[in-house]
Amino acid sequence: MILRIANTPRDYAWGSTTAIAELLGTEPSGGPEAEYWLGDHPASPAVVVDRPAVGRTLADVTATLPGGRLPFLMKVLAAAEPLSLQVHPTLGQAAEGFARENAAGIALDDPRRSYKDDLHKPELLYALSDPFIALSGFRTAADARTELAAVDDPRVAPLRDRLSSDDALAATVAWMLADDPEVRSIVDALTAHAASVDEVADPHGTWATIRRLAARYPGDPGVAISTLLHTVVLRPGEALYLPAGNLHSYQEGLGIEVMAASDNVIRGGLTPKNVDVDELLTVLDARPLPAPRLEPEVPQQGLSVFRPDVPDFALTVVEGEALADGALIGAEGPSVLLCLEGQVSVDGRQTVTRGDALYLSSGPYELGGTGRVVVASAND
Repeated sequence: MILRIANTPRDYAWGSTTAIAELLGTEPSGGPEAEYWLGDHPASPAVVVDRPAVGRTLADVTATLPGGRLPFLMKVLAAAEPLSLQVHPTLGQAAEGFARENAAGIALDDPRRSYKDDLHKPELLYALSDPFIALSGFRTAADARTELAAVDDPRVAPLRDRLSSDDALAATVAWMLADDPEVRSIVDALTAHAASVDEVADPHGTWATIRRLAARYPGDPGVAISTLLHTVVLRPGEALYLPAGNLHSYQEGLGIEVMAASDNVIRGGLTPKNVDVDELLTVLDARPLPAPRLEPEVPQQGLSVFRPDVPDFALTVVEGEALADGALIGAEGPSVLLCLEGQVSVDGRQTVTRGDALYLSSGPYELGGTGRVVVASAND
């Protein structure tokens, strides 16, 4: 079964007013367009736009199929402003948190709710814009101390002093989220220093991040927490993988996001939405790690497969020679395909152009033509 699907962009305030429309070849709404969901998640299921199921949601369709709901969700994400500082839970944490909030009688649409379901939410972000910028994962305490040493302001000393070792990272985050007046002084000092750094010399580094965050969320402790994290700059075609517990904040840019089919977000700052510091600290994984880029498998020229360490999802990018030669894609399970450019045929039965999306109930299937498509599927 091949079904053409579409959706309406979600209008979160941080979204771009033009990027999604320009990518898909649609008319912009005039307001922010943050995320374009292509999946069957009940919060915003895609809609079938051709026969035999025209007008039905993809959730209605998959509910009747043997496998049930898709284990993954693909989105187009367009950030014009920083997203919240956030983490996502493991499966065990999600199950416990969802049951706890249900028992407390918190409605699913209550803004205080952190757990909308009982699933984990690891994520993959494939960059389309140049650049796509994200805060993601802790660097070492020594690296953070070295950068903070450039700040000639005694107000920053309490932060530097706490970073005695990598084991101190989690406690340092907890202290900065505890509404200590000393932290506000640190944020002010970091903001002042960042304003003095040459923007040409530091276009995408830590101090550029602080300038960006301080302009949008002045005084927020997340401004200081950003000094503990990697500022990751992706170029088109590069990807980032965020496992459970990874503290992150997408900063700006356009990309394809693929994740487990969950809407669980636990926020710790840089947002007007509900902040649940206690739960964030419970879920947080503060172990330092290299900038969490994900390198693809390249089985043939023009075919890249990004495989994270979870079974829920993978992302395949097909372009150039792979399309010209005819690429056999997918396994037995369902997939969602989005055409980013060109004209591509699917098994000789459907042709897609820029902005077209398909639900494919099973594979494998052959893609041919010109341009570029992205395909989300389970990680078989």
